[in-house]
Amino acid sequence: MERIHMNHMRELIYRLRAGESQRRIARDLNMSRTTVGKYRTWAEAQGYLDETRPLPDDATLAAAWGEPPQPAHAASSVEPYREVVQDWVEQGVEMMAIWQHLQDDYQYRGSYSSVRRFVNKIRTAVPEVFVRVHTAPGEEAQVDFGSVGQLYDPASGRLRRAHVFVATLCYSRHQYAELVFDQKTPTWIGLHRHAFESWGGVPKRIVPDNLKAAVIKAQVHDPIIGEAYRRMAQHYGFVISPTRPRTPRHKGKVENGVHYVKRNFMAGREFLDIHTANQHLRTWVKERAGTREHGTTHRVPLYLFDEHEKAALLPLPEEPFTLREVRLVTVHPDCHVRIDKSYYSVPYVYVGQKLDAYIGERIVEIYRGVELVATHERSLQPGEWHTRLEHYPQHKAAYLERTPAYCRQVAARLGEATSQVVEALLGDRPLYRLRSVQAILRLEETVGAERLEAACARALYFGDHSYRRIKAILNAALDREPLPEKTPDMPDQKHVFARSGNEFFANDEEVAA
Repeated sequence: MERIHMNHMRELIYRLRAGESQRRIARDLNMSRTTVGKYRTWAEAQGYLDETRPLPDDATLAAAWGEPPQPAHAASSVEPYREVVQDWVEQGVEMMAIWQHLQDDYQYRGSYSSVRRFVNKIRTAVPEVFVRVHTAPGEEAQVDFGSVGQLYDPASGRLRRAHVFVATLCYSRHQYAELVFDQKTPTWIGLHRHAFESWGGVPKRIVPDNLKAAVIKAQVHDPIIGEAYRRMAQHYGFVISPTRPRTPRHKGKVENGVHYVKRNFMAGREFLDIHTANQHLRTWVKERAGTREHGTTHRVPLYLFDEHEKAALLPLPEEPFTLREVRLVTVHPDCHVRIDKSYYSVPYVYVGQKLDAYIGERIVEIYRGVELVATHERSLQPGEWHTRLEHYPQHKAAYLERTPAYCRQVAARLGEATSQVVEALLGDRPLYRLRSVQAILRLEETVGAERLEAACARALYFGDHSYRRIKAILNAALDREPLPEKTPDMPDQKHVFARSGNEFFANDEEVAA
């Protein structure tokens, strides 16, 4: 006979007593009429159709029918390895890896499907238990973004994808919400500032989702916090406590808040633009979301905030945190990055790399990840250069240290002729000629000041004061020879043509003829 549950057996007897037909009972209890008939025969023989008798209890039915037969199950091929498999499951090893480990280490020849069924059975045998964490007033706030579709952007004149930022105080469930068009670091930091100013204080801990603006690399125990966000936390005095990856329950309060805004404020509504939407959102948070009875606390969020949480928040600092912008910049071969048409030097080892520039109101800081590599005062107008010589290789720095002014001072010390050579070279395109001047002055290190001064005098006499000519004079020791005296008929010009210009023009005319 088909075995049915004891509760169904009592229900069947109860319905028979009520005079229902076997057809109706079979349909309602989802069993065959043959089964109903067989149980009717048994109940009638035992006298249970008599309405004066109580319905049989579980013990009576079990004594009469025995325990329901259990379906036959073949033992899993993974059963001999239960302990080791259970250890791997607790360590978070994936099922495919478990199957491969069994094959490699235990010569297991069963299928992957067998391992999958066995692991799923282990997991369901030990249900996952969660502890609901209750926080004290002012202790914690959770923050997150959620997509809300498209809104009109007056600045660009087009529809853009919008996001809602929601910050939820975990004790009172009071919220701050704002609609924005991006999730960049300046926006993320500005939204925190708006939330703190709206609440009139700062919670002791902020639990953000693992988005890039807040957490550069999400790790369970040692998250590397984005430098701008870290600085903001230190400025306001709160602690950043990122959620663990792929654990949405750790930030359930704010995720419920994001969904609540999307379902109750945004759903079915249209706004002229994002500014209008934010005006309505601020009113809605205060007059609707803040005054409702919360589904978990069964208290009014705004009441709990005003009566208990607001006084427990950390006070706002005298000056708000300001960060103008964070930008990705490239280090060019001249060891500078370009920011707003001005140039800032960084160490030459970073040439070709992309760095993060934190642009404040007065300071520009350049980071590689969380490592500070350069700090400069921010330019007040475009076209300015901020250069530190220590950022260049040694030989390049030496070149920059010997400026035109420095070279003039050295030349004046060496003598009048050397000064005239340097001044002649620097007078025309000084930066282009600077290397030549530096090379000439370095000759003092090998020949001495007296010989260099004599070589410069000889070069000036013959009208060729290039580095190559001065070097050739020194190599040939011509600086030791006296200069030829000028004759009375020697023209003042140092170079004259041997033939007159008329002769050239006459030749041209002959060619043309």
